[in-house]
Amino acid sequence: MKYSRILGTGSYLPKKIVTNEELTKTVDTTDEWIVSRTGIRARHVASEEETSSYMGYHAGLRALEAAKLSAKDIDMIIVATTTPDKGLPNTACLLQERLGITGIPAFDMTVACAGFVYALSVADQYIRTGMLKTILVVGVDVLTAVTNWEDRSTCVLFGDGAGAVILQAADKPGILSTHLHADGRQKDSLYIPTWLPGQRKENELPYISMDGRAVFRFAVKALEQVMEEALAANQMPQSAIDWLIPHQANLRIITALAEKLKLPLDKVVVTVDRHANTSAASVPLALDEAIRDGRIQRGQTLLLDAIGGGFVWGAAVIIY
Repeated sequence: MKYSRILGTGSYLPKKIVTNEELTKTVDTTDEWIVSRTGIRARHVASEEETSSYMGYHAGLRALEAAKLSAKDIDMIIVATTTPDKGLPNTACLLQERLGITGIPAFDMTVACAGFVYALSVADQYIRTGMLKTILVVGVDVLTAVTNWEDRSTCVLFGDGAGAVILQAADKPGILSTHLHADGRQKDSLYIPTWLPGQRKENELPYISMDGRAVFRFAVKALEQVMEEALAANQMPQSAIDWLIPHQANLRIITALAEKLKLPLDKVVVTVDRHANTSAASVPLALDEAIRDGRIQRGQTLLLDAIGGGFVWGAAVIIY
């Protein structure tokens, strides 16, 4: 039986950092208000040059370096992003050009904050069936570009960044299972209006709109359920999980999930305090950080989860 194993990881964060204290100069808020409700203290904000394809490229290069591979070894590129460089071509094609490779399939997945978990699942299927051997999966978003910086309820929440993994076929277990869900009935709880001419509503700006309370309530319940589903599918007790790598949206959600798993917070990778919510990038950013600083070791069992606008959500159980 073939498995998909993580051969290497990489990430990229924009150079500019905006702290809560800096936000208080332009928005009616305080550091205490932001931290107490979200756990966020700072976020990275992309420049005009640091587009999704730019950040994805640099994260991808670092993943290739960690995997000891070159771009020509890649059989497919999947980019999870809600903030593409252009309407078309897709960001994966632009990333492919930056990498200097042609011919292989390259496509985007627009699945909001759950994008990386969805993309990981798709890549896993291609490898398990034997169709492909090596796939670059990137999660990247420039959410600050679609953030209304005058809306204190949303502008404090988001940041920019990219994370990437190289998946490769192996005989040893890697990705054990992935579990994906969606509920389009929740479409109005978290969304970005269209920017297409002729379809935009009058006076509606193309910025993130969110019902924070509705998102929080749904997220905790949905993520708890999908974690239980993932453990049951692998006949694993909660104690089998070495590391929880959750979507980095809100520290209160992360804490609730850790309590559900009976995991101490020192077994949960947390970056939301420094990165804020980077959407599709949040899980691979956290994964790369914990691998590079030595917390995550080969052979350990990881549980990934994420939820985003749609709502869309999912989880993955992985032997690293």
